[in-house]
Amino acid sequence: AMHGLAAWALTAAGHGPAAVSRHLLEVHPDEDEEVVRQLRAAAVEHLAVGAPDAARRCLERALEEPPAPDSYARVLYELGCASLLTAPAATVRHLSSALGLPGLDDDLRIDATYRLAQALAHNNQLREAARVLADEAVRTPPGTDRRRLQAANFMYEGFQAAEEDGPGRSRRLADLTAHFTGADNSERALLTVRGFDAMMRGEPADEVVRLCDLALVDGIPARGLGWTDATWGFEIPALTGIAYAFSDRPDRAGALFTEAVRAFEISGWSGAHVAFAHTLLGLVHRRRGNLPRAQHYLEEGLRLADRVGNGLPVHWDTACLLVDTLVARGRTAEARSVADRYSFGPPWPGAIVLPDGPSVLGRLLLAEGRVEEAVATLEAASEALVERGRHHVVWAPWPLDLARALAPTDPDRAAGIAAEARVHAERIGTRTALGEALRCAALIADPPESRRLLTEAVDHLAASPSRYEEARARLDLARVTGSAEALAEATALATTCGASLLTADAVTARASSHPPQ
Repeated sequence: AMHGLAAWALTAAGHGPAAVSRHLLEVHPDEDEEVVRQLRAAAVEHLAVGAPDAARRCLERALEEPPAPDSYARVLYELGCASLLTAPAATVRHLSSALGLPGLDDDLRIDATYRLAQALAHNNQLREAARVLADEAVRTPPGTDRRRLQAANFMYEGFQAAEEDGPGRSRRLADLTAHFTGADNSERALLTVRGFDAMMRGEPADEVVRLCDLALVDGIPARGLGWTDATWGFEIPALTGIAYAFSDRPDRAGALFTEAVRAFEISGWSGAHVAFAHTLLGLVHRRRGNLPRAQHYLEEGLRLADRVGNGLPVHWDTACLLVDTLVARGRTAEARSVADRYSFGPPWPGAIVLPDGPSVLGRLLLAEGRVEEAVATLEAASEALVERGRHHVVWAPWPLDLARALAPTDPDRAAGIAAEARVHAERIGTRTALGEALRCAALIADPPESRRLLTEAVDHLAASPSRYEEARARLDLARVTGSAEALAEATALATTCGASLLTADAVTARASSHPPQ
């Protein structure tokens, strides 16, 4: 009762709902619609200053009052919005309940469906996310709202680890966006999804970059499509940055992801959003070859993700990138520790992993000397991705590692895999993809041809942003030529990248080429 009097006194003195809510949270529920109204208003104020947990407490207390039947669904919807991605499972419950009750108008119903799909996706329920979007899109008249639902539906279908007709979905998406110019946010969002899908399929990087550029306005997300804008969600700018990163544009990706961290911190977001933003910055540094910096961001991403829950998509993505980074650094035992801690391996989740999980696991197994297991894992990756028409040899480097694994025992098959990888790399057209494919082909070629291919690989990778891959190619070339100068360059570059194993290999190679007198 005293809290009730305090709330009344603060209201009478002109204080806002957020201040009053501290006392309303302690008042006994009494079916008072004014208490519900003030708690809902307080939640709005809390969200505006980046305090989603305080907003959630206000709305949970409002439900206990409880609200009138005609506003109950709205309060559930608001609670779902406040807990989005800080508690994905709870968000799913709240929004599913809201959609099952009367009281949401058409606009709120579409928004609730979109947010429910987001929560389902981040709770590793991609199939359900795609289904609820498809069902609502059928009921929605043509226009911006339907395109909003379509964009998310295409996105979550593409995120699934397996789908019935991946190439067919890609064709439908390409046809839908063929004449889009980025005239509004619904077109920009669909162009983003199309650009990401084109990257995964290994379409020319210039086309991927063109699509991503159309999805931005002056190089940044359009108003309403930013990192903290609720209408479209953070996935849209994230896909743009990821597509840039794997198209040899890490500078553009880095600018987007740095802004993501800043925007999330300013808004007070501390859930899966912030964890994923650190993961994305780790991706940029991994692609640039700054391995220590990549490791730092990825370890921070896992720490933040652990506060949200267990087994979430952000855990898989971050663990995958961290394993790949640690293997590149020569820290195989640490990579195995991360893989075991986060159950990185089969059975794989229902979502794709950033980058391709089985490809990275195969790389780890090769580093551990478990060649037979690595070959089986990489062959499984091949079967899953080729069926879906996904041929990006940097996103999913299974052909490069499988060719190397098979070269000693089955050189003909290894040569065929390397040749096909080179075809796909030439279609992609990035310096990184070309350099990696040429380096792989050199492994199977005779010495004169190997030297020529490695020289080309070094030329391509030196013109790329991928310093670690360049260091590997330079070391391979130095071994073939026996050049002390080339070995010194490879050593220096490997050291700069933080690749201790490459550095040790280079030092060993230098010692063997110049034995002590």
